Amino acid sequence: MIDDPVLLNDWHAVMPLTQLEAENNVAGARVLGEDIVIWKAGDSVRAWKDLCVHRGTRLSLGTLLADDTLQCPYHGWTYDAVGQCVRIPAHPEQQPPTKARAFTYQACVAYDMVWVCLGEPANGIAPFEEWDDDSYRKILCGAYEFQAAGPRMVENFLDVAHFPFVHENILGTQERPEIPDYEVITDEHGVTASNIRVFQPNPDGSHIPNWVTYTYKAHRPLVAYFRKEAEEKFAILLMVTPIEELKSLMWMWMVMTQGDSSDETLRAFQDEIAMQDLPIVQSQRPELLPLDLQAELHLRSDKTAIAYRRWLNELGLSFGAS
Repeated sequence: MIDDPVLLNDWHAVMPLTQLEAENNVAGARVLGEDIVIWKAGDSVRAWKDLCVHRGTRLSLGTLLADDTLQCPYHGWTYDAVGQCVRIPAHPEQQPPTKARAFTYQACVAYDMVWVCLGEPANGIAPFEEWDDDSYRKILCGAYEFQAAGPRMVENFLDVAHFPFVHENILGTQERPEIPDYEVITDEHGVTASNIRVFQPNPDGSHIPNWVTYTYKAHRPLVAYFRKEAEEKFAILLMVTPIEELKSLMWMWMVMTQGDSSDETLRAFQDEIAMQDLPIVQSQRPELLPLDLQAELHLRSDKTAIAYRRWLNELGLSFGAS
C-alpha cells in the first residue's frame, strides 16, 4: 500500500452501487495499489482487503450467502459482516480462531456510488449540493480509464483555457480563446474559483455564440465540481479513483434542470469530451503533477491550477504529485 496519509485517510469513489448489485453484491476493485473486495451485508456495504487469510485467494471470487456472510471460493471459509471467519467447512466442529479475520476498511454509499477509505477518514464525503434537489436530472458518466496520475486529471478538469483547442467548436473556439480574470480562494473547504468566463460557440442550444460563466471547486484532492451560472442550471461532480499512481478511473455525475436530450445522447457527449482529454492528459510530462510552482510556467489564466497545486502541497500530498 502507498504511504500517503492524505489519500489513505480520504474517501474515494470506487464504483456505482448498481455495478455492485449487478455482480451479485460481490465485486473486486483496486484503490491506491490495494486490491479490495466490495460486498453488501444486508443494506450495508463492506470493503476488505481482497484476500482470504487461509491461502490468499481473492474473496471477490467468493459467494454472498443467505445469512449475509461471504464465502471464499477455495476452501469455503466463511466470514461474517465484521470480517471474522465463522465457518471452516473442512473442520465443522472447530471454532475458527479469532485471528482468522479479514482485513477491513471503511465503506459507505453516497450519490449512488460506493466510497472507500483505507485509513481513518479525516473528512466527510465531498459535498454535492444539487444531489438532493429533485428538479435535477442525474446522469452518471464513466468510468473513463486514464494511464495518468489522478491530480493531473483533476487539474485538467479545473482548466478552462484548453477548451478552444482540445474541445474546439464544442466548449470553445480558437477565434475567442481569451480567459478574463477571475477570483480564486482557498480555505478549509478546498479551492473555489468564481466568475470564470469562457466564450462558447453554442452554450445554450441556440447556436448563438456567447459568454458562459462557471464556478469551479476542488473539494478534495481527487474530487472536483463545477456549476454553470445560467438560467438553465448544470453542474458536474468529478470523482477520480486512484488505482495506481499512474492509472486512474474518472467518474462524472452530470446534473441539469432542463434539456430534452436523452440520457444516452448526453452521456455520449461527455464520452466525446473525455476521449478528447485522454490523449492530452496521458501525454503530459512529467507524469506526476509538479507541486513546485517553479517547475512549469504559469499565467493569470492558470490561477485555479496554481491554487490547486499550492493546496495539495500544503496538505502534504505525495501520491500522483512530485
